[in-house]
Parts: sequence; structure tokens; C-alpha cells
Amino acid sequence: MRSRLLPAGMLAAAVATAVLVSGCSSGDDWSAPHAKPIPVGTLGPGFFPSTSPAPESTITPRPRSWDGVHPPEDYRVVLLTAGSDPQTKTLVSAVTKWAEEERVSLKTITATAPSQYIPRISEAIDLAPDLVISAGNDLIDPLALVTANHLGRQFLVIGAELAEPTANVTAADWTGAAFRGEGLGMSSAYDPATFTPERAGRAVRAGVAAVLHGMTGIVIWLD
Repeated sequence: MRSRLLPAGMLAAAVATAVLVSGCSSGDDWSAPHAKPIPVGTLGPGFFPSTSPAPESTITPRPRSWDGVHPPEDYRVVLLTAGSDPQTKTLVSAVTKWAEEERVSLKTITATAPSQYIPRISEAIDLAPDLVISAGNDLIDPLALVTANHLGRQFLVIGAELAEPTANVTAADWTGAAFRGEGLGMSSAYDPATFTPERAGRAVRAGVAAVLHGMTGIVIWLD
């Protein structure tokens, strides 16, 4: 996997950051023992390809083939976000709405400056959630640096992807999204207008369904 280096100043600031501020709810106690999550429901025909997908490959599930899958009770998710652009706000709203509808235990961590990206990712990992969902292109390069060192933690990237993900990083993308990091080509022409609430919501549900069924390290491509 190719390494991606952040500017030295950014890394130094990240290491030096000792106090982390997040949007976590103090009312959510994750200290109790927690079993490995088991999905509620099954994937419909057309979600899985006929052969097991290779690592880093892209699959295009049949629309709505993920609708029957739901997270189990007390599913723990950290929403990791950076950026105030409309696209990121749409993604954040989609994750929040999904969590409310599915009664997911959700904590939100927001990075507001480049020096916070790596510390905020580390904070999300330290919370030991079942899944970290990332929203915002600014987090892609920092995630590429960190996720390979935490293979026991599952990540889902919405509306973007890592160019060379490890087995614990799944992405849900569509034509018009698919940012892969600074200096790398897009797998589709970037179009902010494609970041609709409906499409973002489908990406969250399809991506989570894949993770719950152990289909990780790939890109879920939505029509």
C-alpha cells in the first residue's frame, strides 16, 4: 500500500494535541461488555456478486437488496466528520437519520482543522465502536495513514473512498462522488449535485449491510 504523508507541521500538531473535543453524547455509556454485532435480517438477491469479490474491488448491488438488513440492538457507531461544505452536511444528516431510525447508539466526533484530523480518528478508535463512519473528503488522506494500523476496527467511508483500502475499510460511492485523496484521480467526475439526501441514505444502509455481513475492504457502488 502506498504511503501518504501529511505535511510535517500537520503531523506535529496532531501529535501535540492533548485535549480532544468531540460531539459525543455523555448520556451514551459504552463501558458495559458488548457482544460482536450480528445483523438482523438478510441481504436480498443481487447484493453479493456470483463470486467472492477480491480485496479493493468494486461491486454494484441490486437496488434495495440491502433493505432487509438492520443493525442489532445497541449497535455502536462513531460518526467521524470534517468539513462544512453542503456535501458533507448531507452525508452527516443521512448518517444521523439512519441512526435515529435504527435506534443505533451514535457518537459524533468533528474535526474542524487539519491538525485535528489524526487525533480525532484516534479518538474514534479509542471509543471501540462496532463501526466508524467517515463523512467528508478532508479525512481521506489521514484515514489512509491510520486505518492500516488498526485492522481490528471497521470503517465505512460514505461518498468517498481510499485508493488502496485495507480489509477493514469499506466505501459506499456513486458516479459523481468517489474522492480518493489529494493528488489522485477520481474514479468518476466529481459532481456536488449528486450528493442528495436520498442517495446518501442509500449509501449508509448499503455500506452498513455489507459490513454487518463481513463483506469489507471493498467499494459498494450505487447506481
